Amino acid sequence: DVHHIIADGVSLGIIVEEFVQLYAGQELADLPIQYKDYAVWQQQADVQAHLKQQANYWLDQMQGELPILELPTDDPRPSVQQFTGDRYGFQLSKEQTERLQQLAKHQEVTPYMLLLAVYHLLLFKYTGQSDQIVGMPVAGRSHADIEEMIGMFVNTLAIRNQPKAEHTFEEFLSQVK
Repeated sequence: DVHHIIADGVSLGIIVEEFVQLYAGQELADLPIQYKDYAVWQQQADVQAHLKQQANYWLDQMQGELPILELPTDDPRPSVQQFTGDRYGFQLSKEQTERLQQLAKHQEVTPYMLLLAVYHLLLFKYTGQSDQIVGMPVAGRSHADIEEMIGMFVNTLAIRNQPKAEHTFEEFLSQVK
């Protein structure tokens, strides 16, 4: 059990792999940089300017009243917010996966963009709401030197999209892209 202040999910896999190597009597490879080097890099003026530019972009994306998704439920929403829930798991067949990959390639999008668009449309169908914000986790490991480093790099991007009934799927997919 590791607190998110020091490690993300990718780090846990690295820790397990390093223990496997150590138990096998192998030595661990030296990392080219340490987490403190990454932290110093984040504080450099050019990086700070770039981050400010990105922050302004996201502030612009989230202007105005933020929508609250009103999914239909079996019971009314409680007066005090709760975080109980459930999940439904499924797997796509190899054929379905290949067809999704072909469609993504044909539309010049990633499979993730394609599935995000489908998810937004599903939410639109259930709620009728044409303004939606979906949280999207990102690994945050944007440089090869930090791929094998233990640390907290993960982030959640709030992606706002506006599906509308009058748009074709291709038009909406282009908006998501």
